[in-house]
Amino acid sequence: MSKRQADRSDLREQSKATSFTSRRELEEKNEMGEFEDNWEDEIEEDEELVEEAEEEEGDGMDVDEQQDGEETPEDLKVYLPGQPLAEGEVLEADPSVYVMLHNLDVRLPFLSFDVIEDKLGDERKNFPATAYVAAGTSLPGVRENEVLVMKMSSLHKTQQDDSDDEDDPDALDEDPVLEHRSIPHQGCVNRIRMMPYSQNKHIASTWAETGKVHIWDLTQAVESLDVPGSSSNMSQKPLCTIHQHGRDEGYAMDWSSLDAGRLLTGDNSGKIYQTVLSQSGIQTDSVAFREHRSSVEDLQWSPTENSVFASCSSDQTVKIWDTRNKKRSAVSVRASGSDVNVISWNKKASYLLASGHDDGVFSVWDLRTFSPNAASTPVATFKWHHGPITSIEWHPTEESVLAVSGADNQLTLWDLSVEPDSEQDGQMTTHEEVPPQLLFVHQGQEDIKELHFHKQIPGCVISTANTGMNIFKTISI
Repeated sequence: MSKRQADRSDLREQSKATSFTSRRELEEKNEMGEFEDNWEDEIEEDEELVEEAEEEEGDGMDVDEQQDGEETPEDLKVYLPGQPLAEGEVLEADPSVYVMLHNLDVRLPFLSFDVIEDKLGDERKNFPATAYVAAGTSLPGVRENEVLVMKMSSLHKTQQDDSDDEDDPDALDEDPVLEHRSIPHQGCVNRIRMMPYSQNKHIASTWAETGKVHIWDLTQAVESLDVPGSSSNMSQKPLCTIHQHGRDEGYAMDWSSLDAGRLLTGDNSGKIYQTVLSQSGIQTDSVAFREHRSSVEDLQWSPTENSVFASCSSDQTVKIWDTRNKKRSAVSVRASGSDVNVISWNKKASYLLASGHDDGVFSVWDLRTFSPNAASTPVATFKWHHGPITSIEWHPTEESVLAVSGADNQLTLWDLSVEPDSEQDGQMTTHEEVPPQLLFVHQGQEDIKELHFHKQIPGCVISTANTGMNIFKTISI
């Protein structure tokens, strides 16, 4: 049984505690700017769906010792995660290290989300920014959960200087805006993934707690977000439902970036199925890829070979497969002494694969060293996080940059091109020292579940947690 099932009890308690902050309360807190409420039919009067990131939640790395009177630079010091706070000390975000930082305080927590590719162009660096995402609610004990398609707009910079691109200074006082479309979903959404944008279609897949995988056409929902006055509630059924997993639910899921319409899904019993969407229909293989001895935790298609994919499992292994052989993987590597929770295949340097483990360690592997007849060792291993690694993803354009989140409420950014000291070469980096490859530590969210880079907005990171979603861009990348 996948350990992620235990998350649902936490989500049930979180959903009871989740509330919306009213505009009046936000103004009293002097936030950087709250989101304009567009879910008026689903919340109580005068309540806000989204609030701007609170300084006291500690999204940065500085400690502010509270004293009477004006603070001096000597009162501030760098905070390393895990250090105890002295009496009277609190964490404060350092706005100087964020180009943009916005917090979405949603009414229901999301275990999973994905970025929706849009038509606004690539390499977008101007502000205010706009982003589209798809997410799934995970409220235990409720039959009707939701797939949510969201548009976040008027995302202004939260760091200002003389060279800002924004023409209207008054625009900084505008609230970021969140609009959404809601589609009913049977059972909790364990995982949601968007198929790479193809033929002007926004296709998504969801892993449900019921053991079913649903495939959705979200095109109408996405396009309606740009049409004023459109209804937020949409009655829609999935294009198809995959039943091959039976009653075994799962979390692992990935769409091929090379062959449009090829989907992999892995369940808690160790089975992996391939589904193909084509003009002639949707077909799921009747025979599973089956070699894992425990739950399949994550799947990644190769970015360069259309018949190759990787899987990881709570059986502590990472396996490389050829789709032409379902009976046996091509290579199997014992990657950890604990569960391997997540993997990410580098799209710019296709020989690199990153894996995140339940013991808080994450590793980087050179696939050129993988052999079916010999043990493999990672080229880099880091023990920085204090809790299980929950999400890991390579930067879409910078081949050495990696984002990692953990159950210790940290989201970290790394640049593996930074050379370690000669005496540290080949050694595991621990939390006792700050590794030179560590670029940034983002905090302020509780129980981070998943992160993604926005590949059309360089350096933009979006993350979801029990306490809501963050969208931010740092000065580091």
